[in-house]
Amino acid sequence: MGRAMIACENSGHSVLDDFAEVSKIVDAGATSKPIKDYELSRYACYLIVQNGDPRKEVIALGQTQKILDYMGSTELIANLFRISQTEEKLRKDRVEGAENATSIHYNVGKEVRTAIKKIGGTMPEDLPTPEKSIQQIEQEQMARLKAKAKKGKILLDE
Repeated sequence: MGRAMIACENSGHSVLDDFAEVSKIVDAGATSKPIKDYELSRYACYLIVQNGDPRKEVIALGQTQKILDYMGSTELIANLFRISQTEEKLRKDRVEGAENATSIHYNVGKEVRTAIKKIGGTMPEDLPTPEKSIQQIEQEQMARLKAKAKKGKILLDE
């Protein structure tokens, strides 16, 4: 949760708002005692999942869900299908060398595109695109972080 709190602060959100510290009473044998707990915003939950250990099933599922939200299931499934079929062909045919592997990647991708077109699916280039590119978002975030660093609120390694 510590990494998620750091990410929250460095993204310009309020840690106090998104990770509201509360206490609750729990039974401890014959007595009860207060323990520290947190009420998490949706954003805090997202940050915890993104910064969590993917070996834990619930974390892995949450991380995968975010990919679906960004990429869209159609594009993601087409990519996973192409990748899995390419890996299978490379393994089955015992392909060696970068040039041969590249050729297999190209041919499998071409076949997947043909299949998508034949069944009337949406071609990858016709799928909706995000409003901003990854590069634009990174530039905006870096500018915001640099401004925050100038004010002495954070340290940047650049």
